[in-house]
Amino acid sequence: MTQHLEEAGAQTAGDPDYRDEGLEFPPGFVFGSATASYQIEGAVEADGRGPSIWDTFSHTAGKVWNGDTGDIACDHYHRVESDLDLMKQLGLESYRFSIAWPRIQPTGRGPANEAGLAFYERLVDGLLARNIKPIVTLYHWDLPQALEDGGGWTNRETALAFGDYARIVGERLGDRVAVWTTLNEPWCSAYLGYGSGAHAPGRTEPAAALAAVHHLNLAHGLAVSALREVVTNDPDFAITLNLHVFRPDGDTGAEAVRRVDGLANRLFLDPLLNGTYPEDVLADTAGITDWSFIQQGDLGIIRQPLDLLGVNYYSTTRVRMWDGNGEKQNADGHKPSAGTAWPGADDVEFLPQPGPYTEMGWNIDPSGLEDLLVSLHERWPSVPLMITENGAAFSDVVETDADGQRRVHDFDRIDYLRRHFTAAHRAMSRGVDLRGYQVWSLMDNFEWGYGYSKRFGIVHVDYETLERTLKDSARWYARLIRERRIPGLE
Repeated sequence: MTQHLEEAGAQTAGDPDYRDEGLEFPPGFVFGSATASYQIEGAVEADGRGPSIWDTFSHTAGKVWNGDTGDIACDHYHRVESDLDLMKQLGLESYRFSIAWPRIQPTGRGPANEAGLAFYERLVDGLLARNIKPIVTLYHWDLPQALEDGGGWTNRETALAFGDYARIVGERLGDRVAVWTTLNEPWCSAYLGYGSGAHAPGRTEPAAALAAVHHLNLAHGLAVSALREVVTNDPDFAITLNLHVFRPDGDTGAEAVRRVDGLANRLFLDPLLNGTYPEDVLADTAGITDWSFIQQGDLGIIRQPLDLLGVNYYSTTRVRMWDGNGEKQNADGHKPSAGTAWPGADDVEFLPQPGPYTEMGWNIDPSGLEDLLVSLHERWPSVPLMITENGAAFSDVVETDADGQRRVHDFDRIDYLRRHFTAAHRAMSRGVDLRGYQVWSLMDNFEWGYGYSKRFGIVHVDYETLERTLKDSARWYARLIRERRIPGLE
């Protein structure tokens, strides 16, 4: 059950609970919202789209809650115009969406599927017509199944194919897209897909997970390089990482943080921004893999200049080393599964954290967002940042008001967003170059292994009728965008 947040009245600046109001955001700061293709599009067999690993995974018994699939999802593919109108109604300045690789290349290789390109061209043109910046993510986990059949992200050929795919999309949309994001959360793709088995393709092989890390990093570099050759406007190039904020517990906490920070954060940040892999992590995992899949020149390809680093943030994680006594706690915030998402760190214990919590069971800690943004800025001050996902799942109730209008009074979500926008503003006041904030998510959708049981949207979706209803959080966010300052609670 959700622990309901305490009702909050007007607060003064600097409130310790991050419930400030009236904080203004500067001109140029971009307010938007985000979605992902498999989570909202549906139409999985329409217009030549090929199967993805999430089609296969969701149709495998026992993999997704209630047997849910993305076959229909929010039917965004067929409702794109009305969804675009909804974005305009909210006043969104940007929209972060992902392109389904299987719509562009049904098997992940070969010539482009014209119908797939045409769909995303209509989407981009529709955004521009409504004065909304298109932020494209090339990969949000829906790998073509044919590529997985050949090894997926454990196979170097998949990274090479991704570079070709990026070139195809860039040639078609490269005069109109504002931001190109290569990958969304490669940590999830590698560790949950190939290590724990909680995500597609559902493999539980620690060595495969580490190989996937490298090939995803390589795919990013190849994609940026390809895009730079074909785009004709002046976009920003980015990648989005779900960087973990670890809190040490007790005398062994610092060592535990070192171990998991290496796997979760430094295996991505170091090659992307420094052109190196952390030696301590390579040593920690030497018993799992010899890292021989790293070829000469790979790190140079991976380290492409970035115009933005996308940051996805939801909660924090508390860790210590396990002493071997009793049952090891594994409260890492992810769905329990057969394998491990932490290869080489099996002796790290993930401890429950104090609430309040969202419906995902994740703790609510806006200080973690401020800490993360500041730490990134301090280490790489020349790299601008953008919050590419932040939001919360709560148990929403649809009510009908006296005028017969459907309403969702999601106070908890408003409070969550208000506190995290405050954290972002505080980070900016400390010198962080933060360029924008994309709320997750625009609408309720298929929440991966949790199916349709968790609602993150600021727009409610009735999964029987597919009717969209603005939640109170959407109205609150529209006001924030309009006024460019954090509203209080009405």
